[in-house]
Parts: sequence; structure tokens; C-alpha cells
Amino acid sequence: MLPIVDVAKKLGLTAEDIIQYGPLGKLSWPTVNRLRAQPPRGRLVLVSAMTPTKYGEGKTTTSIGLVQGLARRGVNAMAALREPSLGPVFGAKGGGTGGGRATLEPSARINLHCTGDLHAITVANNLLAALVDNALHFGQRSFRQVTWKRCIDMNDRFLRGTVIGLGGPANGVPREDGFDITAASEVMATLCLADGVEDLKARLARLIVGVDTEQRPVTAGELNAVGAMSALLADALLPNLAQTTEGVPALVHGGPFANIAHGCNSVMATRAALALADVVVTEAGFAFDLGGEKFLDLKCRMSGLWPSAVVLVATVRAIRAHGGDEPGDAALERGFANVRRHIAAIRGFGLDPVLALNVFSQDTEAELALIERLAAAERVRVARNSGFLEGGEGSEALASAVQAALEAPAGAARFSYEIGDSFEQKLNAVAKKVYGAKGAVLTAEAQKDLAQLTRWGLGGLPVCFAKTHLSLSDDPALSGAPTDFVITVRKVRASAGAGFLLALTGDILTMPGLPRTPAAYTLDVSGAGEITGVH
Repeated sequence: MLPIVDVAKKLGLTAEDIIQYGPLGKLSWPTVNRLRAQPPRGRLVLVSAMTPTKYGEGKTTTSIGLVQGLARRGVNAMAALREPSLGPVFGAKGGGTGGGRATLEPSARINLHCTGDLHAITVANNLLAALVDNALHFGQRSFRQVTWKRCIDMNDRFLRGTVIGLGGPANGVPREDGFDITAASEVMATLCLADGVEDLKARLARLIVGVDTEQRPVTAGELNAVGAMSALLADALLPNLAQTTEGVPALVHGGPFANIAHGCNSVMATRAALALADVVVTEAGFAFDLGGEKFLDLKCRMSGLWPSAVVLVATVRAIRAHGGDEPGDAALERGFANVRRHIAAIRGFGLDPVLALNVFSQDTEAELALIERLAAAERVRVARNSGFLEGGEGSEALASAVQAALEAPAGAARFSYEIGDSFEQKLNAVAKKVYGAKGAVLTAEAQKDLAQLTRWGLGGLPVCFAKTHLSLSDDPALSGAPTDFVITVRKVRASAGAGFLLALTGDILTMPGLPRTPAAYTLDVSGAGEITGVH
């Protein structure tokens, strides 16, 4: 690895522009404020994917390989990516820093603690919970219902439902409660969409923590929580500077889950990167129907950003899985319908994707050539990508295709719906245009939720679907490109700080569990302090 000061120099920054955290750095407040005042010089490339298998199809690896490929071609490029959550690191998915020769470094440190941002978000979230219960304990605010949950950056199914306040009046008011994982906390989504300290404070003040006896929302602003929460989040709001395997700069900042929240890195990191580099590669979680749609309809709508190119990651493994997971060409031809649906969804936003065909050692030439022919029939640029095995050299073909896409005239921003549409119109627009559904319906409970939120003046917010990442539908068993289905919204919640209404579908959980054999079993540290087993 290069010293982080040398990585900063590649961006025209000095040692005074960063705060060093060992081998990592944070952009300083003077630097962030200076960059925010500059018009963006760079163009943004969004990396998304087809509907993945449970293993993932390599968006982060592709993003890192792509930025290394661009750098090898003489482009002043950098990455703007999400921070990993400890839950997946110790659970089934593993780390979130890429793989092979397309990795963020230092990988183990970024995966485990990075610069402490997720811990700060956890503490700020839990401070608000403590202030809520303190106000309840002393009778300083009437509550009919407390809705704010505590959080922890760990997969722990046993905290989904808890009872607090036991042991007598001195310990508070007993009630049922529960925990979310930190990446699903509204504080995480709020920080990632905030554009500076004042915007963060305004968003934190809007956080709804409960309902009072007169059926009105109780907010963090009313509980005088904003100042202390902002103080805890002051450093966490600063983007982190890291590097790729080949020393290309990367800002790594924020990590909301895309199947629950909006799944993108922070607005502040993306904006800073666009002021520092000519091409910025960013990603959005899971497939385009989740992270990609939310990147455009939520993050870009709120920030004024818009990508100049979109990369859609596909693999032989995932295409075959969506075609029935059988040998032979027929399964690939059937499974490609899933890729085709995502291509159509991207084009619905006025963007034309580049298909990145991630190559694995078990893929055959015949399989890859068939997928290339199927892509050519859809009139999309396609490039094989072997960044995992070959780093930037293996991603140069993809980099070339992305450069060609960037030469096309940029279109105006086009969203799935207008902000003035009704909530039901917004739901149906995303369900039809992006998922390929017949539409969306609300259960009686969801209709009751929406009526209350509308009375509170929140009914006009954008929509954020909480949905399975394993299907275009809300049923994880429906693979490929299903048709003739309806998205059922069972609950509607307000993420008032983030600025959207959360439409919950299926059995989405805000606190995941560990698998039978957790990845935590493989982690260890040597006597020299070297951490091993982070995959």
C-alpha cells in the first residue's frame, strides 16, 4: 500500500487536507467545505447489477476493477463506495471491499472498523433512544407509542424482539422493544443523504421517535437531541480516503442497506469525489431494481446529481440460475430475460447501460459468447471483466466501453415518477416501470399507516421499497423476469430524516441473523497483529 498522504497527492490534496487514521484518512472539514463550494468537474458512473444469487455478482469488485482500468488508460479516476457493515462480514456474505486484485486496502481494517463511522452512527442512534426513554421516565413528554429502536452493527436475531425497563420504576417503563442493525438505522440513511452539517441537523430534527397521546408525531428536535447527536456524528460525516489494490484513490463512506434503505454511499463523498476526479465510479446495492432505482429516484433527486453512464453487472452463474440452473444454452437464454428486464428499466431513466460480464474461472467460452450475442441483440455495449484475477489490466476492456459511453451526449434527469404524484401513483410507477409488475397494492394495515402519515404532512415524500433482493418481485422464489404479479405493501413507515416513505413488502427484516456456519468462524489475528479470514 501507498502511504495515505501519497494517495491524497494523486488528487491534488496535501497532508493538511486529510486527518490520518493509521493507513486511512478522512477529508478535513476545511477540505470538505472547499470541495462542496466547487462545481463538479467529473462525470459519474453508476455500477449496478442484474438480480443476484445469494453469493452476489461482484459489483464492488467490478467498481474497483473499473476504476483501476480507467487509471491504466490515463483517466483521472477515483471510486466513491460504501462502507461495509460488520453484520455481513461475520455472517453469510462476507466482507464488502471487493476481491482478488480488485480490492480496497487495507481490506481487513475497512471491513472491521474502518474509521469508526458505523460505531458513531450506532451511538448517536442509541443516544436518541436513551433520551426518548428518559423523557418517558420523567414524564417530560407523553407517549402513546415509542417507535424508535436501538441498533447494533451486528447480525443478532435474538435482539429483534426485546423487553426493556424491567426491575421496577427506577429502571424505566417496561415495554416490548427491539434492535435494528446499524445499516438499517434511519440515522445511517439520514447521514448518507445529508449535504453538510446544517442539512444533517435539519434532518435529525425531523426523526420521528414515537406518537403522543394526541396522535401526533414526537420528533428528535422536540427532545433537544439534535446538538448531541450532531456532535457524535461530526467526524462520521467526513468521507474516508482509502486506496485500491493498485493505489487508485477511493472515498469509502456510508453504508445503508439497499433492500431496506437506499443502498448508496454518502452524498458528501460523491460530491467531493466529483470535485477531485474526472471520472467517479460509484455503486448502488443489490440489483438495479433496488439500489439503482433508489440511487436515481432518491439520492439523485435530492442532491441534483445524475450519472453519465450506467454499468450493469452480469455473470454466467446468475443468468443460469434465473433460467432454471440447468446445463445447456436454453437455461442461459431463459435467464437472460432477467438482464433484459434490467436493461429496459435503466433505459426508462433515459440511460443506456454497459453490460459488464464478470468472468469466473469456471465459465466456458461458449457460455460467454452466447451471452455476448444475447446482449448484442439488445443493442448494448458489452465487455468481459476479469478484474478479480487480473486487476486493472483485466478491466481495461470494460473501461474502454465505459469511456465510449461517456462520449455520448448526457441526457436530462428522468425519474420514475413526479414528486407531486400520490403515494399510490409512486408505488405503481416503480412496480410497473422497474419491476415489471402489474402494479402495487396496500394492505389494510398499510392504508392505515399511510392515512396517519398523510395527516402528519408526510404523504408527499418519495417512496423507498423494502423488498427482497433475490427477485424482481416481492417473492424471493420468483426468479428470472416474472410477469403477472403484484407487489403487496404490508406496512408504510416514515423515514422523515432521510426524506422518504418506506414501503415494506414480504418478510424483510431490519435485523438479520447469522447462518448456521458464520463467516466469523474463519477470522483470527496473528501474534504480529495481522488479521486473517476476512473474505
